[in-house]
Amino acid sequence: MSGLIVKNLTASVGSTPILKGFDIEVPFGEIHAIMGPNGSGKSTLCHVLTGHPVYEVSGEASIDGVELLDKPIDERSRIGLLHGFQYPVEIPGIRLEDLVLEAGYERGLDQAELVRRLELNADKFDMTRFLDRSINNDLSGGEKKRSEIFQMAVLDPRIVLLDEIDSGLDIDAVKQVAEAVEAMRSPEVGVLMITHYSRILKYLTPDRVHVMIKGRIVESGGPELADELEGGGYDAIRERLGIETETKAPQKRPSDFFTDTPFD
Repeated sequence: MSGLIVKNLTASVGSTPILKGFDIEVPFGEIHAIMGPNGSGKSTLCHVLTGHPVYEVSGEASIDGVELLDKPIDERSRIGLLHGFQYPVEIPGIRLEDLVLEAGYERGLDQAELVRRLELNADKFDMTRFLDRSINNDLSGGEKKRSEIFQMAVLDPRIVLLDEIDSGLDIDAVKQVAEAVEAMRSPEVGVLMITHYSRILKYLTPDRVHVMIKGRIVESGGPELADELEGGGYDAIRERLGIETETKAPQKRPSDFFTDTPFD
């Protein structure tokens, strides 16, 4: 069974190229990790796949053979592409349970099945006590990230994008979030997890690890690749592959066009 397939994906903002012929395959049933330095395009990949309109995009991206790039944002979600954000925001006045149920109705899930999934996953991810609260109200960093994973699990995803789900967390919270990611593993779901650091990979075992530099995947391997990065950093990868370190003056990044959404 296929999953997420991306071929020769390019993306730019104005005259600034960010993704430069990006290729990846994430089969259903597998967890893949993308690691890379700041500015390599990791978060941009998530925004392009989910349909952020600021980018000029070319290439191919599909889930189970269904093309994504020609679809509006809501239809990509209905196909089963869900995005866990690096910085989950608080939404006063909207209960977490109401949000998840409304999103499930929009995705076309059967009402009885949706309620069953909500109750099952609220217990599985220890979110029952937060269902009646406003979204992310008074939650710790780890609880917010766990809430993101809970919401996606309820909504019956096919491909899950986790954008630096471990950022800003202490060691205990990283372990809890890693366990939540591992709990999403299913033959029907593919997970693409983006991270700067290998610490979260100490608590889960990805099927593949990819290194992203300058807008494309430069190397892929097993979990041992994360250990190599831990030992030598990205400079060791650059040196081994003959990739020059950029020394030119910084250009505008997508974050320069926004005040509320971080890009990488």
